[in-house]
Amino acid sequence: MRGFRVGLVDGDEALEEWRYVHNVVVPPAAMSVDEARERLGRGYRLENAYDGDVLVGCSTVRPAAGGVVTVIARVLPEFRRRGFGAALYEHALAYARVQGAEVVETCVLGVNGDGLRFAARCGFVEVERYVLDGERDEWVDLRLGL
Repeated sequence: MRGFRVGLVDGDEALEEWRYVHNVVVPPAAMSVDEARERLGRGYRLENAYDGDVLVGCSTVRPAAGGVVTVIARVLPEFRRRGFGAALYEHALAYARVQGAEVVETCVLGVNGDGLRFAARCGFVEVERYVLDGERDEWVDLRLGL
């Protein structure tokens, strides 16, 4: 992991990389370029994670609302279990703390066993499971108190 680095999404190429990772990890919530740009417009902090020049993951930190910040770290399946998720999560969590987070939440696709186990190892506890109206996929909201 000597070459691990995180870069802020700051242009079309970086946004496309972020969107690629997002769509591979959460295909039921795959988003278009316009939807990803809309996230930036709402003040979401989008970042990509690299091992050297190789894209390995991405993260989203939603703006604080009432002391609650949502942090989501995603790692491409072929790069899991190498420490990238933990490093990316810690980086995003540090940013959330600077934003005044008193509580951190995350959201994981219910069938993503790797993501749920990772969240549990990081100290998250399940708050709610739900299916969005008109959809079939189950989502899991988890919370970590700081």
